[in-house]
Amino acid sequence: MNAVTIEELAQRVGTTRVSDWVEVTQQMIDRFADATGDHQFIHVDPEAAKETPFEGTIAHGFLTLSLMPMLAEMTDEPAVEGIKMGVNYGANKVRFLTPVPSGARVRGHFKLLSLTEKRPGQWQRTVEYTVEIEGEEKPALIAEWISQIFV
Repeated sequence: MNAVTIEELAQRVGTTRVSDWVEVTQQMIDRFADATGDHQFIHVDPEAAKETPFEGTIAHGFLTLSLMPMLAEMTDEPAVEGIKMGVNYGANKVRFLTPVPSGARVRGHFKLLSLTEKRPGQWQRTVEYTVEIEGEEKPALIAEWISQIFV
């Protein structure tokens, strides 16, 4: 993968990158429940979850959101020359639209909405992050995510 300057990356505003498919396994859901302390039965009890409208366990919404770095890494976005670090800054919106059933495959769509220099060497990137569920019409989530890039 070739590296680009931050200015060249800014010229890609409006472009979308798509990740590979990733299976959201029950083990992944259980480990996320352990890490966060969120053991609600709809996530971790397959038998009880069968009795819900979901008909089985579903991933935590925050698990789906937290797949962002892994899915982004699977895209063809080039590295930024001279990058010192990148940090999360927050979100303008996050919406959980469709539950992700255990065993479903998802992939991320990343549309670069803006990249602006806030001060010398510090850039603010806003990306629309959409998680598609294989075979579903509606996405699992849509988020407008903001990060800071330091070069």
